[in-house]
Amino acid sequence: MIEQIDLAGGFTLPGTSIAVNRMGYGAMQLAGRDGDKLVWGPPRDVEGAIAVLREAVASGTNHIDTADFYGPHVTNQIIRKALSPYPDDLVIVTKLGARRTKDGSWVPAFSREDLTAAVHDNLRNLGLDVLDVVNLRSMFSIDEPAEGSIEGPITVLAELQEKGLVRHIGLSNVTAAQIAEARQIAPIVCVQNMYNLVRRTDDALIDDLARDGIAYVPFFPLGGFSPLQSTALSEVAAQLEATPMQVALAWLLQRSPNILLIPGTSSIEHLRENLKAATLQIPTEVLSNLDAINGHEKEI
Repeated sequence: MIEQIDLAGGFTLPGTSIAVNRMGYGAMQLAGRDGDKLVWGPPRDVEGAIAVLREAVASGTNHIDTADFYGPHVTNQIIRKALSPYPDDLVIVTKLGARRTKDGSWVPAFSREDLTAAVHDNLRNLGLDVLDVVNLRSMFSIDEPAEGSIEGPITVLAELQEKGLVRHIGLSNVTAAQIAEARQIAPIVCVQNMYNLVRRTDDALIDDLARDGIAYVPFFPLGGFSPLQSTALSEVAAQLEATPMQVALAWLLQRSPNILLIPGTSSIEHLRENLKAATLQIPTEVLSNLDAINGHEKEI
């Protein structure tokens, strides 16, 4: 029997009854790879991917992050095969705003037709009648938030929400100005941007969202395709008898109570390591050493 872990307490999305454990799971890595095409096609071991998802949920994870453009379609289909019928408390958060081309590129998909089709693709491949949370991913820049109006696509999502296809709306890869613009159109329950121990552009934004009770969900909390590497991080990990990645995750959980984590992996061993990070408490004096990493060491 798989032991349930205290996954760093819970967080209720603002204006909703949706409560999730702060340590969740990101499903992007469940898709495969085809040469230079990342997050493309099925994984080599579909049954292994299913086992990872089932163990995550059995361990207490009730927040899974996904997108139908992972694969494309593959990740959502694996989630459905592994977990449907879904536990009552499981919250699946998906993303719209991008699509994949034949060469594996990620391109914007902001039109009404694109967004409506993406909602229906997610519903079909996940086997759902309504999506709990849909994040609009801004694509003015693929690598980082960039300014540009998102009024049009947010209006489309708000209309799909009124039709009962989407319960709640979030944002991804966005600036503070875009968040403010979106909140004039529809309630925003979460923001998902790149943020980790060494990439901390959103420090002020996290604090602003915390004051409004909005969740902040850092993607690539462990550095993404270029894992975090830091001498100071390794030294702290040795001191705490943990792995550097566990320390990096624990630091995020202690950074702010509105931070929800979605570390991804296709390995059960790594999944267990990530989940254990939720029980790691970093002493105050050690936190200051980790805080000092910002601006001095980079992801390599």
